[in-house]
Amino acid sequence: MAKAGAAAAAFLLLAGVSPSGELEVNVEELRSDRGLLHVCVTRDERHFPDCAGDPAATKESFRVRDTRSVHFANLPSGQYAIAILHDENSNNQLDRFAGIPREGIGFSRNPRFSFGPPRFSSARFSLGNRGEVQSIRMRYFL
Repeated sequence: MAKAGAAAAAFLLLAGVSPSGELEVNVEELRSDRGLLHVCVTRDERHFPDCAGDPAATKESFRVRDTRSVHFANLPSGQYAIAILHDENSNNQLDRFAGIPREGIGFSRNPRFSFGPPRFSSARFSLGNRGEVQSIRMRYFL
């Protein structure tokens, strides 16, 4: 049985296909049911936290009142980081006052941060073929 699993993994690697996994992201501590949640999943620290210009990033937006979680399937195994914006007024941007976010933000692994977003390395987690669940607490500063 173990030989069959090893043979399948070897075949995938030889075929150029990396094993894939599923990711479930649960959003916690939202302050309201208004607006949208924008979820960015990236493997590239140069495009963290907003995924701007990252062609390999996975993004999803959904209404807060409809769901508190999102599921991503068939993601290649590897290192990822997630950033979430609670866009309460649905204008598709992070509103700020004097540089401080007026809307909620959250990151995988719930790292501590104060001035600016956390580093990619603080939010990074491994996704394997068994899948991963990330529960992200939203933070509000104003």
